[in-house]
Amino acid sequence: MFKKRTVALIVLLAMLLSSVLTLTLTDQLSFAGSGPLRSGVFADIGSGSSKSDIQKIEKAIQLIKKNYLEDVDQSKLVDGAIDGMMNALGDPFSSYMGPDTAQQFSEQIEGSFTGIGAEVSMENGSVVVVSPIKGSPAEKAGIQPKDILLSVNGISFEGLSLNEAVSKIRGPKGTEAKVKVKRADTSAELEYTIVRDDIALETVYARMEEGNVGVIEITEFSLNTAERFKKELADLEAKGMKGLVIDVRNNPGGVLSIVIDMAQQFVPKGKGIVQVEDRNKQRSQTLSKGSGKGYPIAVVTNKGSASASEILAGALQESAGAKLIGEATYGKGTVQTSFSEEMGDGSLLKVTIAKWLTPNGEWIHKKGIQPDIKVSQPSYFTVAPINKETTFKYDMLGDDIKSAQVMLSSLGFAPGREDGYFDKGTENALKKFQTSVNMKATGVLEVETIKALESSLIEKIRDVKNDKQMNTAIEEIRKEIASPVSNK
Repeated sequence: MFKKRTVALIVLLAMLLSSVLTLTLTDQLSFAGSGPLRSGVFADIGSGSSKSDIQKIEKAIQLIKKNYLEDVDQSKLVDGAIDGMMNALGDPFSSYMGPDTAQQFSEQIEGSFTGIGAEVSMENGSVVVVSPIKGSPAEKAGIQPKDILLSVNGISFEGLSLNEAVSKIRGPKGTEAKVKVKRADTSAELEYTIVRDDIALETVYARMEEGNVGVIEITEFSLNTAERFKKELADLEAKGMKGLVIDVRNNPGGVLSIVIDMAQQFVPKGKGIVQVEDRNKQRSQTLSKGSGKGYPIAVVTNKGSASASEILAGALQESAGAKLIGEATYGKGTVQTSFSEEMGDGSLLKVTIAKWLTPNGEWIHKKGIQPDIKVSQPSYFTVAPINKETTFKYDMLGDDIKSAQVMLSSLGFAPGREDGYFDKGTENALKKFQTSVNMKATGVLEVETIKALESSLIEKIRDVKNDKQMNTAIEEIRKEIASPVSNK
């Protein structure tokens, strides 16, 4: 589930890098200029293999079912075999998804789902609300950030994975979800009866900054993103926008046709947007049918900008004269397609079928795209979270203490060092912080102080004036607006 980018404590970068969305083609979409995708993906199963290979798999299943100590669910064996095939490819972007995971993947691409409307995460084994989605049934019912979800309709979430818990929360539109909640800082358990509804996942956010600089943030390239982007762009232009900043930081990608549609609006007619190379080394190039824009454009990127985000950044940098500002992108230069109908049971096979290149023919895989203006965020943006199961105090040493020192320094409490040694300076800084948030000044770093420290840091990170990358991009656009050579 998505909302306006939440700088979820400090570990966001690592989380995003481990869960990058693939650049996806659905069965209904095709490569530019290459015709529709062939749907009979399993038609060639005999090509390059013998019947004995297939018989070997069947024999393994038979031997397991006949000889294993306990009864075996054959469907689990088949799923495991397919999963093993995908793992054998050595490609992190090709994978097999069971029916439940496949449904969530499809909903993410489609940009909507049916449920209560809350962004959740797993924290210390608990399902915790990051935020209710604006206007959702969860928000209207009174669900709040940091609420711990205990159960739904009597089904406990204890021991379940996040995906398993989410699958229990979701359900058909109009059905009731009786959600039991433990609210932060209270021991009481609350119960809400929430009627499930269709929830639209917002992927585009726009605002106007001083000097008529428009800012559009894109969190993902779902099927509804292009239309939402066109609307927000038109609204900004109608308000007199003179320059644009597009923010694709921590955007993990999405659908190929969507990003091409969006790039058309900025790349002049006849210039390249992207090239796609298939397994036979045959390339097809998508050229823009648009007319370009007369105002300066900047794209803000970071290490979490992947796949479709990189296509947009590369197209605008090479073909539309846009400046890239921030950090080098993730570096994912492959294209996947998903096969679900062929699987026949709601599961999904996602397979890498091509690689993509920038308009100038650069394959950015595992390299990323370099920014024109390199800007890093302050160190506290990426500081590691602190272990909440341990208490830290004077004369101890470790990485958790180093994280606390970085947090204290960023908040203005000056421990005097950031090397992980808990000295008297760190203890005094911690006491001052505890006093500032109305806690007992013990100078000991325990769970409640850790929570308060991290919460204070999140507020600082969320404050737009501390967003060095965005502020640099806005200032750069202002300079270009003021320059007589800025108009294209």
